[in-house]
Amino acid sequence: MCVFTRTVTVALLLVPAVSTLSGAALSRQHADSFARKMVVIEQNGEAPPRAGSPSRRTPVTETEVNSWFTYRAQPLLPRGLAEPQVTIVGNGKVVGLATVDLEAIGKRRSSGGVFDPWSYLGGRVPLTVAGTLHTKEGKGRFELEQAEVSGIPVPKPLLQELVSYYSRTADHPQGVRLDDPFELPAKIQQIEVGQGQAVIVQ
Repeated sequence: MCVFTRTVTVALLLVPAVSTLSGAALSRQHADSFARKMVVIEQNGEAPPRAGSPSRRTPVTETEVNSWFTYRAQPLLPRGLAEPQVTIVGNGKVVGLATVDLEAIGKRRSSGGVFDPWSYLGGRVPLTVAGTLHTKEGKGRFELEQAEVSGIPVPKPLLQELVSYYSRTADHPQGVRLDDPFELPAKIQQIEVGQGQAVIVQ
């Protein structure tokens, strides 16, 4: 389950936050429901292919995802990333919000120059990112549309620094590149992003 969990976590850094969450209440029950669905998705990915069988389809709702982030994801989130939320708009577009701690990355990147934006960034701030997720035949690509830190638009290179920093792993020390296509985990062929929910197709 860890591969899919990491994918969900990293996806938050590629997801926007320009609208509010739906009115459905978050709950431990919804978090548990999403966790069970992740197990099913992992099991589907490990199962041998069945010739002529229909695709396996697993719907996940916005409320389930946000409940999981609230009640179960904290030990799995990168240090410095907190309070993630996501809104599933539809037609591939998703919106989300996370609080990020810029202190560590700011100290690492800042040159100290008066024109260096990292010289002015620090502390815990809301990060918003907007875009559309394209998936097909086991591949995914994120099309960035908008990014803001504390409501201030940020250039793509600065966002890339944030994404790279918070998505680093031992296997991928450079982290995720915004423009790079990526392999979907667990034999996922496509993610159909509808309004308020997404369907995982395997």
